[in-house]
Amino acid sequence: MAGYVPGRQLQNKAADRSALPLRWMTGKPRANAPRIAALGGGQGLSASLSALRRLTTNLTAVVTVADDGGSSGRLRTELGVLPPGDLRKALAALCGDDDWGRTWSEVIQQRFSGTGELGGHAVGNLLIVALWEKLGDPVAALDWVGRLLNVQGRVLPMSAVPLDIEAVVRGHDPARPGELSAVRGQANVAVTPGTVQSIRLLPDAPPAVPEAVAAVREADWVVLGPGSWFTSVLPHLLVPDLAEALTGTRARRLLTLNLAPQPGETEGFTPQRHLEVIADHAPDLAVDAILVDERAVTGGAFGVADLAGLEKAAERMGAALVLDRVAAADGTPRHDRELLAAAYDRIFRTHGRIGPWR
Repeated sequence: MAGYVPGRQLQNKAADRSALPLRWMTGKPRANAPRIAALGGGQGLSASLSALRRLTTNLTAVVTVADDGGSSGRLRTELGVLPPGDLRKALAALCGDDDWGRTWSEVIQQRFSGTGELGGHAVGNLLIVALWEKLGDPVAALDWVGRLLNVQGRVLPMSAVPLDIEAVVRGHDPARPGELSAVRGQANVAVTPGTVQSIRLLPDAPPAVPEAVAAVREADWVVLGPGSWFTSVLPHLLVPDLAEALTGTRARRLLTLNLAPQPGETEGFTPQRHLEVIADHAPDLAVDAILVDERAVTGGAFGVADLAGLEKAAERMGAALVLDRVAAADGTPRHDRELLAAAYDRIFRTHGRIGPWR
C-alpha cells in the first residue's frame, strides 16, 4: 500500500512480480523445502493448503473436528465417528494439478443427489469413514486415503474424538440485545444472530492427536487461518496439548486474516477485533507475522481500516503486519491460490529461518 510504512510492517510489493520465484508453477518443490504445519478447517484451510503445496511437500494439515452439520453431522451422529468433511476438503486441496489429482479431487468432493439415505453425502466422507471402520485408526486411515489420492502432504485431525463448540453470544435474542446466551454446535454458531464473545470446546481439555502435536513442534513455520474464526481457527488453541505445542514450538508462526467479516460468526468485526479474539483465547501465543489483504482494509470488505490500530494489535502479539494482495480478482472474498502462495513465499524468505530452503 503506497505511502504506508509502519515500523515493523513488511513491505511486500505485490505489484512487482518480476522477482517472484515461480517454482510452484514451473516444477516440483525442492526436497529440502520448509516443513509447514497448517491449522484450520473448511474452505479457509483449503485455500491455504492449495497455496502452500506449491511451495513444499513437507506439509501437514491439522484439521478441526467439530463440524456437526450436513453429511459430517449425520455420519458422526449415526456412527459415532469424527466428522470427515473438513478432512476431506483438506485432502482435496492437496491433490495435484495433473489428471490424477484433478479427477480424485472432484470425485471425493462429489455428493450424491436425491432425497434417499445417500442424498447429500460426499463420496470422500464415505470413503474416509469406511477406512476408519476397517482400520480402527483415524490417522492411518487418512494416510491411506492420502496415498490413494497422491496428495502433496499429510492430513491429520487435531483430536481423535469428535468435539462440540459452545459459544457465548451477546444478543442472540434480538429482543434482548444485551443478554448473553450459550449457543452450542458448530453449525449453529456459524450462523448465530448476535455477537460471539467467546467459545469453548466440549468435552473440556480434549486429547490432541500426537502426530499433530509433533507436526507443530517440528515445523519451520506454523500457518493459522484463514477460516471461520470461531469454528475453524480458534478451536486449535483450546486443545491443551496442541496449544502448548503452538506456544512452545521453535517454528515461526504466521496468522492469515480473513478477507471479510463472516455473517453470523464475525459480522461487524474489524481486523483488530479478529486479532483481539485470538489474544483473548490464547494470551500466551506469540505470532511472528500477520498476513492481511491490503485491498480488504483499504476500502474493501472491512471498509477503511484503522491501519495504525491494526499494526498496534499485531505488535501486541509480537507480530509484523504484512500487507499484500492475496484476494481473487473477481471481488469475491476468496483467496487467489497463486497470489497467496507468492505472499507466503515472500514471508518465509524474509521473516524466518528458512536457510536450508535456499
